[in-house]
Amino acid sequence: MNKRLVARSLTIASFLSITTATLFNIFGQENLHASRPMNVIFILSDDHRYDFMSFLDTPPFLETPNLDRIREKGMHFRNAFVSTALCSPSRASILTGQYAHRHGVVDNQRPVPEGTVFFPQILQGIGYQTAFFGKWHMGDANDDPRPGFNHWESFRGQGDYYNPLLNINGERSQFEGYTADILTDHSLEWLQAQSGEQPFFLYLSHKSVHAMFEPETADLGRYDDEQLTYPVTMANTPQNYAGHPPWVEAQRYSWHGVDYMYHGDMDFDTFYRRYTETLYSMDRSIGRLLDYLEANDLEENTLIIYMSDNGFSFGEHGLIDKRHMFEESMRVPMLAYSPGMIEPGSTMHEMVQNIDIAPTILSLAGAEVPGNMDGQSILPLLNQGDQDIPWRDSLIYEYYWEWNFPQTPTTIGLRSDRYKYIFYHGVWGDDELFDLQSDPMETTNLFKSAEYQDTVNDMRNELFSILENNGGMNIPLRIPQGFRAAERGSTQE
Repeated sequence: MNKRLVARSLTIASFLSITTATLFNIFGQENLHASRPMNVIFILSDDHRYDFMSFLDTPPFLETPNLDRIREKGMHFRNAFVSTALCSPSRASILTGQYAHRHGVVDNQRPVPEGTVFFPQILQGIGYQTAFFGKWHMGDANDDPRPGFNHWESFRGQGDYYNPLLNINGERSQFEGYTADILTDHSLEWLQAQSGEQPFFLYLSHKSVHAMFEPETADLGRYDDEQLTYPVTMANTPQNYAGHPPWVEAQRYSWHGVDYMYHGDMDFDTFYRRYTETLYSMDRSIGRLLDYLEANDLEENTLIIYMSDNGFSFGEHGLIDKRHMFEESMRVPMLAYSPGMIEPGSTMHEMVQNIDIAPTILSLAGAEVPGNMDGQSILPLLNQGDQDIPWRDSLIYEYYWEWNFPQTPTTIGLRSDRYKYIFYHGVWGDDELFDLQSDPMETTNLFKSAEYQDTVNDMRNELFSILENNGGMNIPLRIPQGFRAAERGSTQE
């Protein structure tokens, strides 16, 4: 392990060992309400790309007044990323603080390995009341209650935008209405039932804004008359594919090379508009939760975090969806606020990841953070007065090939604040190197450029050193659906 990696390991270790006493020194005891641990509300959306919020004017017509409200009251993490841009692996990373190669949920069908510990289980052990509402999506279509939650409400698989069938603590019930509203209603009911004697952790996991997008009825068609601006790299021109591996161009006008864009059920412009309308509907439900916290004096002792499980492409490089390592896929929105702890209207520029959520919340609660977590607590970053806190200068990304989306290769990579190196496993053409400072749209692959060979070698060596020291060198395989040993006539047990 090189000196840079040793330094990073020491930094991670120091952050993961943070305790409540340390936090008092950072923020001041009066701001952490020493008489009782802080409450936490974690709101997770689905497929919300990092720049689609109205305070960023992207797109110009989009309205997200309540996400803007969180930003005005708290902090915008402008460089937030996921370690895998896919629903199940990302959600498992949030709950375990681990990379996919460690927690083992490497695709949307892989079950959670036995013995996996989710951080809410640790919160329960120190006296927190915990609740989960919404999309779980680990272990395929199973909606059974999971460990770590005193109260459980979920649905099978992707669920439905309307009239959900919810598993509530083991009993299934049918509900009528818009799912985001119903989940919010039930979250508020659970909050109202809390005695105030124990701190709480509320995990609200929206289906929104996953395809196929369905806004609330009142919002359908809200943006039909708005002019759309297409990404520059969406144009089918040779320069937009020059230097990219062949699989990028091969996916054009398809869904990872499978059929047409989401089977041709919706044209691109309608697809785009329904996404923004569905996001607007979800934003309104978030506003209801914020209103409740304000009206019931819960803001002062509660940390609220919002983020998405992955990003989403809308035509960049001719692609849609996620999985790949381009910015629109791996980068996510992230906001946080807690009066007295986070400076209103502040912006964090450091690179944070979904693996940082678990150690952050455990540290805030004063719980011991397990040593097998790959993430770091971001609590030191929340104090704007501390400008010299050491932090990661790069992060890794991983995606493992899925048999049902065969044209998107196994991808691992390293992203620094300036460069991004992408390694494609198998015969997929060249690797990629982008200078994000001069080329934020990732149009020019510098992998073969003579003047960047030192950068390529340094980043490749660092990437594989991290993986080698972190147990990430094995490619996980899975038997394709419907293809079992018995069906092949195998005599193996």
